[in-house]
Amino acid sequence: MTIADRWLLPDGMDEVLPPQATRMEQLRRALLDLYDRWGYDLVIPPTVEFLDSLLTGTGTDLDLQTFKLTDQLSGRMMGASADVTPQVARMDAHSLQRNGPARLCYCTTVLRAKADQHQGGRSPTQVGVELFGHAGLDADIEVLRLALTGLEVAGAGETHLALSHIGIYRALVHAAALNAESEYALFEAIERKAFNDVDALVARDVRDPALAEMLQTLPRLYGGQEMLDQAREVFAGAPPAVAAALDELQALCRAVTANHLQAEVYIDLAELRGYQYHTGMVFAAYVPGYGQALAKGGRYDDTGRAFGRARPATGFSMDLKLLASLIESGPRGDAIWAPADERATLTQAIAHLRASGERVIQALPGQRVGPREQRCDRQLVETNGEWRVEPLA
Repeated sequence: MTIADRWLLPDGMDEVLPPQATRMEQLRRALLDLYDRWGYDLVIPPTVEFLDSLLTGTGTDLDLQTFKLTDQLSGRMMGASADVTPQVARMDAHSLQRNGPARLCYCTTVLRAKADQHQGGRSPTQVGVELFGHAGLDADIEVLRLALTGLEVAGAGETHLALSHIGIYRALVHAAALNAESEYALFEAIERKAFNDVDALVARDVRDPALAEMLQTLPRLYGGQEMLDQAREVFAGAPPAVAAALDELQALCRAVTANHLQAEVYIDLAELRGYQYHTGMVFAAYVPGYGQALAKGGRYDDTGRAFGRARPATGFSMDLKLLASLIESGPRGDAIWAPADERATLTQAIAHLRASGERVIQALPGQRVGPREQRCDRQLVETNGEWRVEPLA
C-alpha cells in the first residue's frame, strides 16, 4: 500500500469537514427542535442489532443493503442499521408500548452495503419522524406537512412533491388474482414504465377486460392534481379501495396547497417504491438541482406485528448531509482573537465571552499564525487594565 492509498475512503463513504459539519450540526438541532415543537419525542436506536429483529417485516431490499457480522459473544448474526424506521417500529411496539398515538423522531448515521440513485451515499445521516397508533388520514397529513416544513427550515425554496398510493396497485392486482411470477413481472414493468411490456403482460394474464384496461392505464396516470379526475373515470368500476385511495390523495393535495405555497404537487399512481412494506400513501420531495429525493416517506401499517403489537404507522426520513448542502456555508469569520497571556484578568474575560456565546480563539505561545488565518474578525485588547473587544485593524 502506498502513502496515497492510505488517504482513500471506501466508495460511497464520505467525511464532512468544516464549515459544512457546523452547518449539519446547526440543522440537526433546528430539525429536532422543530419535531419537538410538534410533539415528537427523540429516540436513539442502537448501531447494530440481531438480524432477526433488524430485518423483520422489511422485505428483501433492506436485507441486501445491510452489512452483516457475527456477534462474538452470542454467535448470532447481527446487522448494522441501514434504515432507522424498522428499529423505531420495534421500539414503539416492544420497548415503549404506549397507548394511543406515539410520535417519535431520530437523527443517526446508518450504514448501507451499496448506494443507489434513491439513497445517495452509503453512510447517510438519517433524520426523520414516525407516528404510530393512528390509521386516519390526519396522521398522514401531519407527517407530510412536517416533512415539507423541515425542508423549509433547511433552506429549500421551490419544492416538487411526488404523491402516490400503494393501495391502488395493490387492490387492482388482488382483483386480478395473478400468480406470484406474473405479479412480479407486471410490477417490474410498471416500475420501469415500460408501457409495451405492461400491455403485453396484462393481455396475457388478466382475463377481465375492464380490469385489464385499468392495469394498462395505471402507469400512464401521472401529472398535476387535475389528473385525479381522469383517474376517477378510469377506475369507476374498480374495487372500493381504489376510490378511497383517490379520496386520500385529493385530501393530501388540499392540505399541501393550503399550507405550503412553495410546493408543487405531482401525482404518479404507478410510483411503487417501497411496495413490499408501504401500505398506503407514499411521497417523495425533490428540490431543483438535486437528482434524488431529499425527503421520502409514507404509510407502513402493521410493521410492529412481528414484535407482538401491530400498529398503524406513517413517517418520513431525510439525509441530513444532503439537507445541509441546500445552503452553502462559507468559512466562519466571527471569532474573537485573544493573545497568549496567562494573566487572570484575561482568563476571566475569555471565560465571560465564551459563557455569553462568543467564539474565542486564544493564541498559543510561539504561534506564528495570526487572527486572520484563524478567521477572527475581532480581538481582545487591554486598555487601562481592562480587556475590551475591538475590531481587527
